Amino acid sequence: MDLNKILAGAQLAALPQSAIRLLELSQDPENGPEEFAIPIESDPGLTGQVLRFVNSSYFGFSREISSVKLAITLVGIRTIKNFTLWSAIFSLMPDPQCGPFNLNSLWQDSLRRSLFARAMATLLGMKEAEEPFAAALLQDMAVPLLAKEIPDIYVKLLDARQDGKFRLSDLEQAVFGWTHAHAAGIMARQWNLPDDFAVLVENHQAIDRWVTQPDKAPGNLAVAMSALLPTVADPLWKECDRFEAYYEKVRPSEGPSAAELLCQIDKEFAEFAPVLKIATPGKSLVESHQEMTTAAG
Repeated sequence: MDLNKILAGAQLAALPQSAIRLLELSQDPENGPEEFAIPIESDPGLTGQVLRFVNSSYFGFSREISSVKLAITLVGIRTIKNFTLWSAIFSLMPDPQCGPFNLNSLWQDSLRRSLFARAMATLLGMKEAEEPFAAALLQDMAVPLLAKEIPDIYVKLLDARQDGKFRLSDLEQAVFGWTHAHAAGIMARQWNLPDDFAVLVENHQAIDRWVTQPDKAPGNLAVAMSALLPTVADPLWKECDRFEAYYEKVRPSEGPSAAELLCQIDKEFAEFAPVLKIATPGKSLVESHQEMTTAAG
């Protein structure tokens, strides 16, 4: 199957003008909070989302932030831009009602992966880890679109995962010669997102490549590591051993253990999820990790 034809037939919706304008503004480093506040304030719904986001317990400011400009000043342009981008794309994703696929579970998985990618990128020495955060958040954005366009095939592929025993991307590669990661890269470019961002998204399955050069591509490694986290829908974390081995290989000597980092991500998820109206998974990352390490021991 021709991936470009599938995506063309899907008639991918355009990003909202406010999100497009923020992406345009981000191309000029001279633009600051005042410029970025204008397109946000022109959209009352987006203004409310941004202020709820900044006033959440995740940031923990001692007083309420009521100004978009001040919000951008306090948490940073990239953070607000990526939050806006995620909100826009979230609203565009279809719910394909395809076999075992569950859109709510996808967003739970995506948020956990994004929080992990940001923490991992920071551990690997990146001063600005918002791009890995956004790329991990959107790494699977093509899955619901593909499942909507070719549901008969995706029902079989999702069933063939056998609750995480096999990776969806490996099954896609065997059947199509491409994966949802390639599709996400094409979607990112169709939306005129920065090419560096598209590269992060479309390479999120290449963990064996990035783990050999953690210093050269920490962002790519962080996003690819996040893709090894368990999915909410699977009863067991089948890739736990692989995740643990890679993490021990690349973590700094003073870095937290895998269990400690996963505990941090669970806490951040609990603070962040209500802002995005995402439900808490039935099983935490720490619980999934403990379950597998106990079984192995």
